[in-house]
Amino acid sequence: MKAARALPVLMYHHVSPSPGLVTVAPATFAAHMHWLAEHGWTTVGCREAAAFLAGQPLPAKSVLVTFDDGYLDNWVYAHPVLAGHGQRAVLFAITGWLGEGPVRPVSDSGMALPATPDHNGCKRAVAEGDHDQVMMRWSEVEAARAAGTFEFHSHTHQHARWDKLCQTAAEKRERLAEDLFASRATLQARLGEVSDHLCWPQGYFDDDYRAVARAAGFRHFYTVDKHINTPTTDPEQIGRIVTKDRRDGWFGQRLWVYSRPRIGALYLTLRGK
Repeated sequence: MKAARALPVLMYHHVSPSPGLVTVAPATFAAHMHWLAEHGWTTVGCREAAAFLAGQPLPAKSVLVTFDDGYLDNWVYAHPVLAGHGQRAVLFAITGWLGEGPVRPVSDSGMALPATPDHNGCKRAVAEGDHDQVMMRWSEVEAARAAGTFEFHSHTHQHARWDKLCQTAAEKRERLAEDLFASRATLQARLGEVSDHLCWPQGYFDDDYRAVARAAGFRHFYTVDKHINTPTTDPEQIGRIVTKDRRDGWFGQRLWVYSRPRIGALYLTLRGK
């Protein structure tokens, strides 16, 4: 088996027909997943990613597909695409924003679909307390998990920037600790397990954040930084590739670059990382 030298980690937020920030169209996401299948790429989970960072081999052309937040459109549009292409993804869920209720229709069901607002519309709904309009429900989390399209990990409980909301460093640490405890407890109660993988809200972290997260039981931290992830990568500095709503050669080019340590490092240097 030819082994992977680096692990590209893709970052998505929305898969939706409502264009806007951090959004790819359903047809774009389908093209991305089709490209992976057609070119022999294997989508892995967090357990395999952690093993790779610890020095265990992964097949060449391995990729980790991640989603942040847990928007309704992830269920309505991304889930059936993943299922249809035999792919899987990781969803870092904001556990305090997920709601209750029955499973809603998905795009290949032939049923009327729920509205999936753009990113700004989602932010407004959350700010107004109408999370259920734009976020997944626990029933949908359980259905996607059972289908094998998504695995679920922590994106905190409230998605708050405690460094901005708190007056002192001590208060920041205390509130973050409470937030991470709530996230872990919720995942344990709803899914029967919780991992040591954490995605930072808004990509922000500092030394206090990392110390508190370690104390909470997290060991693998996902950033929005650009890194070439190899077995020598610090598991607290996992880099991700911001995806774009493009169906040209961009997608394949990025995977080619980020799966090759030397070329990828040169690329990031030339880009001024």
